[in-house]
Amino acid sequence: MTQKILVAENEMIVAYDLCDTVAEAGFQVEGPHAGISDAMLAFQKEKPALAILDIELDDGIVFPLAQKLTDENVPIIFHSGRYTRDEVKARFPKAQTLAKPCPPTQMLAAVNQVLEAA
Repeated sequence: MTQKILVAENEMIVAYDLCDTVAEAGFQVEGPHAGISDAMLAFQKEKPALAILDIELDDGIVFPLAQKLTDENVPIIFHSGRYTRDEVKARFPKAQTLAKPCPPTQMLAAVNQVLEAA
């Protein structure tokens, strides 16, 4: 069974590039979702194997969604240009953080590492 990855990213060029990268690696993509509410609805319909989240989405900061994902043991990769790894680690110690722009090879390495550890 193909693992599903939820993508929440509001910069559409980045979002589609990220989705293409993940899909080309053989994963099923849920998204991209530009807002927390859309991503939350998708998560409630079907739990993903992993979530890649931009921190600032169209309707706010993604941390409430990240907390729900964490509570359900869904691993997270934060993909942000504004927050540092240390800022995110303080709130979500188990999450990975990648700075934008992130090369596709680095993103896929993080995805595979997180899924193997889960």
